[in-house]
Amino acid sequence: MEAVTKFKIGQELSARSACDYDCVFRFTVVSRSAKFVTVKYFNDLKRVGIKVRDGVEYCYPLGTYSMACSISATEEGK
Repeated sequence: MEAVTKFKIGQELSARSACDYDCVFRFTVVSRSAKFVTVKYFNDLKRVGIKVRDGVEYCYPLGTYSMACSISATEEGK
């Protein structure tokens, strides 16, 4: 079994909009379980399911649609 890079509580993540390069979504990981992660977006908490791709956890915090942003639990410095 390969090692998985996981979301960490307190981790700050960001993603750019697919439509507007200047639009950046910022999230903070508040809590996590084995299958779900809760992120703070502005003053709203979003609880979403965790997926794994190439040994890195990721999720779609604003929903799944054609231009939806995703965030991943990349290691520091990458």
